Amino acid sequence: MKSLSAPAPRPYRGRLGLLNREPTTRLFAALPPIADRLLAPVCRLHYAGQENVPAAGPVILAPNHLCNLDPVIVGHYTVYAGRWPHFLARADLFAVPAIGRLLRGIEQIPVERGSVRAVDSLAAARRMLIAGRAVIVYPEGTFTYDPEEWPMAGHTGAARLALATGAPVVPIGQWGANYIIPPRHKRRARLIGRTDVTVRAGPAVDLSDLAPRGSHDRGAAREATVLIMDAIRAQTERVRGEKAPRGRWHPGRGLRVPVQEAVR
Repeated sequence: MKSLSAPAPRPYRGRLGLLNREPTTRLFAALPPIADRLLAPVCRLHYAGQENVPAAGPVILAPNHLCNLDPVIVGHYTVYAGRWPHFLARADLFAVPAIGRLLRGIEQIPVERGSVRAVDSLAAARRMLIAGRAVIVYPEGTFTYDPEEWPMAGHTGAARLALATGAPVVPIGQWGANYIIPPRHKRRARLIGRTDVTVRAGPAVDLSDLAPRGSHDRGAAREATVLIMDAIRAQTERVRGEKAPRGRWHPGRGLRVPVQEAVR
């Protein structure tokens, strides 16, 4: 694949870089130093584009999804960008006693996948945005099924939240966590030592032409989703240093489709 030239991301410098003054729970405030200690033995973290994360006010952060580890890293990135991350997390995790207490204690948002109650999750996320919080939505909904691990077809949830609230959508590309904990469809040799992990946020996606049509306009939500996934792919290209293939993987069809058709 063709390489892309990009400036080297700024390495993460540890707790001295924590300038987060946003209010949160005592439990949440205690977690960043723990995450520092857990990630340090396995990761060399490279963070870039944090200036694109608004210092205050509602924002939707939309990353690509690679594996079980990347939410920890994206959350860590968000904290060191000055915001407390509020993820849409699988509702079944909240039913596990210890994990559920933790997730509720750090104000995460349960989502009922494949259920009519999924709309309740968007309502909870919308309330978080109205309160001026940073909400993290994975538009892919799960780890990418793309054989080359590029961002795949997206769901419309992030787009509908943005159109309903006016919150900016900041795309995030990340790469490297998938070499520490491979996704379900990849087999990799066990790595020894620390792995380079890069996370980069881009400028907010311009949805101004679609905003007047509103979140209930299905066509607007689909068009906004394409724009959001295009922006996530662009940031992923930068962190990977290579060009994504044409089209986008559609897991329901098991193949790449034109980007305009890559909405679920």
